[in-house]
Amino acid sequence: MGSTAAGVDTGGTGDNTTMAALTHVLALFTWLVGPLVVYVVTDDAFVKENARNAINWQIWFTVYSLIALVLVLVGIGLLALPVLGIVDTVFIVIAAVKASDGEAWSYPLTIGVL
Repeated sequence: MGSTAAGVDTGGTGDNTTMAALTHVLALFTWLVGPLVVYVVTDDAFVKENARNAINWQIWFTVYSLIALVLVLVGIGLLALPVLGIVDTVFIVIAAVKASDGEAWSYPLTIGVL
């Protein structure tokens, strides 16, 4: 069964693990919109938790990107922006794999907003 970082069983099995994994992948292509739609329309607690994690990461990814954009003015942002893109992709892939295994993975570098 799935578990959160706090060790709470989420019951991730079958179709809901597939939907939870797709929620993370949606974030890669639709930013915040895809996970937000899934969060609003689903009744499944496991899928909802994964959507919440994806939304929180996308919010913080946007904050980090805006900071990097400002840092472009001093040069360091030129390196930070591509690194952030790579980190975003890697985190989303990890989260999708964990979700398909029945685990609700909390993204690092995030503080729960939703």
